[in-house]
Amino acid sequence: MSLDDVPRERGSYVRFTDFRTRWADNDQFGHLNNALYYGLFDSAVNLALTEETGFDPLADPEVFYVVESGCRYHAALAYPGVVEVGVRVTRLGGSSVTYDVAVFGPDEQLAAATGRFVHVHVDRRTGRPAPLAGERRAALARAYGVEP
Repeated sequence: MSLDDVPRERGSYVRFTDFRTRWADNDQFGHLNNALYYGLFDSAVNLALTEETGFDPLADPEVFYVVESGCRYHAALAYPGVVEVGVRVTRLGGSSVTYDVAVFGPDEQLAAATGRFVHVHVDRRTGRPAPLAGERRAALARAYGVEP
């Protein structure tokens, strides 16, 4: 996995989700704790997945498991405030989706943190990878402008 040393620009992302920071999000150094970023990535990606494809994580016969994630920090953010998480799909594999994610401060054009988040499409019953096909694949391709 490789993450850029240079923060990405806001215009690189297709979809954004806002999150209000909480008092408990700051660590003893006065900025958002590094572990929080992974929760932001997870929430933004899964919200996008459910809204863009109709995915129902509680009822669908296939689910998405995180198999890889990473984060590079570029600038500190802190409570109180609203952060925006940008999401884009960089690869649709046979049974996987690779997302590029970034956290932006209010009105900031450069990401405070950038990350990579990989989902594998899995048969809920067997726990084995399942083909990412049909309307779900087409919906992801349409929403993010990638090749189906």
